[in-house]
Amino acid sequence: MHAGGEGEGEGPRSISAGEIAALTGGQLVGPAETTASSIAPLERAGPGDLSFLASRRYLPYFQQTRAAIVLCKPEFAAEPAGPRCRVVVRDPHVALLAVIPLLYPEPVWQPGIHPTAVIGRGTTWEEPVAIAPHVVLGRGVRLGKSARVGAGAVLGDGVQLGDEVLLYPHVVCYSGTRIGHRVIVHAGARLGSDGFGYVPGENAELPRKIPQVGRCIIGDDVEIGANTTIDRGSVDDTVVGPGTKIDNLVQVGHNVRIGARCLIAACVGIAGSTHVGDDVFLAGQAGIADHVSIGRGARVTVQGGVIGNIPAGATVTGFPARDHREYFRAQAALYRLAKVVNELEALVRAAHESQP
Repeated sequence: MHAGGEGEGEGPRSISAGEIAALTGGQLVGPAETTASSIAPLERAGPGDLSFLASRRYLPYFQQTRAAIVLCKPEFAAEPAGPRCRVVVRDPHVALLAVIPLLYPEPVWQPGIHPTAVIGRGTTWEEPVAIAPHVVLGRGVRLGKSARVGAGAVLGDGVQLGDEVLLYPHVVCYSGTRIGHRVIVHAGARLGSDGFGYVPGENAELPRKIPQVGRCIIGDDVEIGANTTIDRGSVDDTVVGPGTKIDNLVQVGHNVRIGARCLIAACVGIAGSTHVGDDVFLAGQAGIADHVSIGRGARVTVQGGVIGNIPAGATVTGFPARDHREYFRAQAALYRLAKVVNELEALVRAAHESQP
């Protein structure tokens, strides 16, 4: 599906400090002709590397780094120690976004359909597309322009992909899944699988499965990490809004609605029929109970357990998740409790000893 990168065999690319300053809108401090051909963190950078300094905590690394060029904030522009060549920018991480594509260009992909691909009746696409070895496309699948389907991927009946979609190897989209434009789905992700819905049995009867007949709908500009699972709806649809980015190993239950531009880190679990508003951040291993609502711009910190509604803009921590500051005040009080108990026990002993 992919060919080698542009300029393959021509040796590493390089970029000068003057070019970096022009590209990022930064202020150049030092010789403009200094060049870098790769990017590395301060502590591991060598004479041919571009590095970055965004926080004072990394200042000791900056002072000892061998990097050729460093992107840094204005407060570090006049730092006496460290590399001579600096490009001063407001946000080094944002500036890197402009430089990385030049030093690490995307590989060029070749359109075409591999002869081992299995294509169902009524499947259509808009050229160019790339369909890799051992792909299986069901009946009535629709692929948009410049769609790329990686080796061993399986798309069930009626799956629709928008333009410029990239499915990495072994992605599975169950029947009826709809994916918008410019979506990236990483290896091993499963979209549109059945949600966990059963009616408990009575008198030792087996639980009865509730048919899952809704769809899984992915908006434009979404990225979905490796081995993530997003269930189809039961009778409603499961929806992921535009611009949302989902990490590896995330579970999204049936009928969940996720808004736009959300960031969902690894190992998050979202139970069925939960509504996640726009611009929400869910940190790693957060767990969200079913039928709750998380307001716009809310943040759930690492391993937070949400069992009730979260208002817009709130930051919550712990299990059960509560206001971030309140949680840490409670934790601090808990750690002081042992001392309080010791003091109480000492008072009781003193009282007993003073009795005649």
